[in-house]
Amino acid sequence: MLRSPSTVRIRPARVTDAADLARIFRDSWRLAYSGMIPTDHLDRLIRKRDIDWWKQSLQSSEPALTLEVAGTIAGYATYGVARTRGRFQGEIYELYLDPIYQGLGFGEHLFEACRHRLDERRLKGLVVWALVDNAAASSFYWRRGGRPLASAMETFGNQKLEKVAFTWP
Repeated sequence: MLRSPSTVRIRPARVTDAADLARIFRDSWRLAYSGMIPTDHLDRLIRKRDIDWWKQSLQSSEPALTLEVAGTIAGYATYGVARTRGRFQGEIYELYLDPIYQGLGFGEHLFEACRHRLDERRLKGLVVWALVDNAAASSFYWRRGGRPLASAMETFGNQKLEKVAFTWP
């Protein structure tokens, strides 16, 4: 597949990327969370993240990165200051790829780009939360060197799901 460095580019997300990001969010969430998050709730979350939501979000001060493969937006990540206080100051909030690009090594490019930008901001330590039942995400973060440190419950509709904090010093 397309693995040449010349065909992969990480760049800051732009408002003009909103349609692609809405599509990637929809498709990746359906793949990752169907059967895990109650269908009605999952559908509401996906509808909320429409093109207008992304346009507004991309105009905020929170950074987002896109992954381009041969000129096509194939994924995105958001990152910043950790939402929980503690020794891990940086957090990757979201990292999602279009399903056709998953499992090919492209997620690592996004992950490392986020780590680099968090390092530039001098944020020490990294945390990423993933649902325990999302084996693909847990495996991805484990292979990147993250180790589970804590867990918490999150409510999706009428269902509580466990999530785990993967951490890097």
